[in-house]
Amino acid sequence: MSRGDSGFIRPGYDGLEVPDAPTVGTATAGDEEVSVTFTAPSDEGGSAITGYGVVAVDSSGNSIAGTGSSSPVTVTGLTNGTSYTAKVWAINAFGPSGYSAASGSVSPAAPTGLFGGGAAATTTNVIQYVTITSTGNATDFGDLLSARNSLAACSSTTRGLFGGGSTVNVIQYVTFTSAGNAIDFGDLTAERGNAAACSSNTIGIFAGGSNISGGLSSVNSVIIATTGNAANFGSLTVKNYALAGCSSSTRGVFAGGFANDSARTNVIQYTTIASSGSFTDFGDLAAAKYSLAGCSSSTRGVFGGGYTTAAINVIEYITIASAGNSTDFGDLTVTRTTPAACSSDTRGVFAGGNSGPTKYNTIDYITIASAGNATDFGDLLQATENLAVSGCSNVHGGLS
Repeated sequence: MSRGDSGFIRPGYDGLEVPDAPTVGTATAGDEEVSVTFTAPSDEGGSAITGYGVVAVDSSGNSIAGTGSSSPVTVTGLTNGTSYTAKVWAINAFGPSGYSAASGSVSPAAPTGLFGGGAAATTTNVIQYVTITSTGNATDFGDLLSARNSLAACSSTTRGLFGGGSTVNVIQYVTFTSAGNAIDFGDLTAERGNAAACSSNTIGIFAGGSNISGGLSSVNSVIIATTGNAANFGSLTVKNYALAGCSSSTRGVFAGGFANDSARTNVIQYTTIASSGSFTDFGDLAAAKYSLAGCSSSTRGVFGGGYTTAAINVIEYITIASAGNSTDFGDLTVTRTTPAACSSDTRGVFAGGNSGPTKYNTIDYITIASAGNATDFGDLLQATENLAVSGCSNVHGGLS
């Protein structure tokens, strides 16, 4: 017995013995789908709960349902760019419960990766994008407020933020579903180039970087869905710039960089995104390096490229929930420093960078769960260096 998509209760229903409704949690949009978390009811009715259902409803009342045995339940077959709310129900041998309250509104979207700014023949303001689940060349998305390189980027499922860059403190944002130029968001607490960033679906973190006074240890945070100036979050373990960041939904991780204005470092450090404060040692990269790029699934962080005593093509990974040293993953298709990276929860994409005077437009991809060498994805609009950590996406591991 089950509840039909229209809410019709099938024969055999006994309203005295059905479960109470679950408590709806968070709805997270994906590519043509929405995943909904919930808490099971304490009163299961006259028999054990045998399953759960979720119905996603658009503004016109059209609905699509999905079922599962536990939280979360994913509803597939939705329309990208359309707003949905979701309700959950439980079922036992006597029939389905009533609906839960509605979730917040979310809009499924294609898994889009953005790369902003950088230095080609001259510094550029161009934002370009790729669809992470496919392959092919990048496409023009719009423009940053001004031409800049060495900026950092983070994102929610709906917004991409670009912060800092050489000699500036400006934060700007774009909306993934609407290609166009960036809009002013607010300011970081200090000018910072070569910073790193990571995020959950609500909080963006900008860490380290450098300005005219040298390296910075300070870390800023923003609420991605609002606009306004950044707040102080805490401090890295040392002054550090040209580092790389990645995240799960709860933990932000930063690796490598140029520490204390004196030497490259192999240190990996982490923080709890929801709790501002100082960072804690996580482990070590395989070698001290800077100007690398990071991306992640919900469980695994991946760092690629960078500079040791020369540009390298090494990719290595960590398990975000378990502190420890990195493990070899494979190699990028070309040796490069200052690449950019973004990801879905399954695929990582590395773009641009340089090796000595040679600038690359090469885009590579990896399957995050499967170690191995990167595969050619396509090309950026032009060969572009100094894109380091200026990639973001609407489906990365921090959003899962």
